[in-house]
Amino acid sequence: MACSLTVLIAGGTGMIGTALTTELEQAGHKALLLSRTPGTQRIVWNPESTPLDLDSIAAEHGPVDVIVNLAGSTISKMPWTAKTKHEILYSRLSSTNTIVEAIERAKKKPRALINGSAVGFYGDRGNEVLTESSARGDGFLADVVVSWEAAAKPAEQHTRVAYARTGLVLGKKGALGPLRLLTSFFVSGPLAGGKDWWPWISLRDEARALAFLIERDISGPVNLVAPTPATTGTLMKALAKLLGRPYWFPAPGFAISLVLGQAGRELLLSSQKITPEVLLSSGFTFLDSDVSEGLQSALR
Repeated sequence: MACSLTVLIAGGTGMIGTALTTELEQAGHKALLLSRTPGTQRIVWNPESTPLDLDSIAAEHGPVDVIVNLAGSTISKMPWTAKTKHEILYSRLSSTNTIVEAIERAKKKPRALINGSAVGFYGDRGNEVLTESSARGDGFLADVVVSWEAAAKPAEQHTRVAYARTGLVLGKKGALGPLRLLTSFFVSGPLAGGKDWWPWISLRDEARALAFLIERDISGPVNLVAPTPATTGTLMKALAKLLGRPYWFPAPGFAISLVLGQAGRELLLSSQKITPEVLLSSGFTFLDSDVSEGLQSALR
């Protein structure tokens, strides 16, 4: 590490933000959290109504070197109502617009913006191998990601911008929570045949990859997924084995679609065989390359 950085994290109190804060502090960096509620290391903000003043933050805490934007309403609340879909999109655009405007006004610009993004950009692509250079797909999540990244793009006139297209993060909370609960109650089996590809990454590799983007001169879209893709069947079977539960209860695709609607189709039934080409070519090494390793890390 060349020097200690001050990193301002929006959405820093969530699962990924908390892990990133720990990763940065262990590396000797300073993390400041943008939050709606006051607390230690927190700077209170309301992106929907109040401008963000980086110069004021710098006067109190020192210049902000890097901003990481992880803010956004959860996509795992299902089914998606019209209100839920509005919140998913609006929460991401309002936080990103507020941050970009703050960068434009700041006397001393941060050296980088690491903006949250998602693999939903690629849509449902079957067995097609997808990299950062692949075209966008179809669907609500693809539309959200395109708008989200477009909102951050004006910041490229002032600083380095990387778009962290994150997959399914395996941590004790998040998407793994309900899958673990189902498995614990002996309701585990292949989803829609178990052949769809789920782009996953362990929580500790997610935090390490974000820290890597903070410290390295990397711009543009970056897939934050493990180097070894896994099918839904492989992941669910590995989870059942780790929890000592049977893998026998199939969930047909039509039932998931019927109960969960568009959210079920895009979150659970989309197939995305994604590779982290930019991370690998830049020298990043994964601690959890196999989905069993990722699950063990999450459940440890």
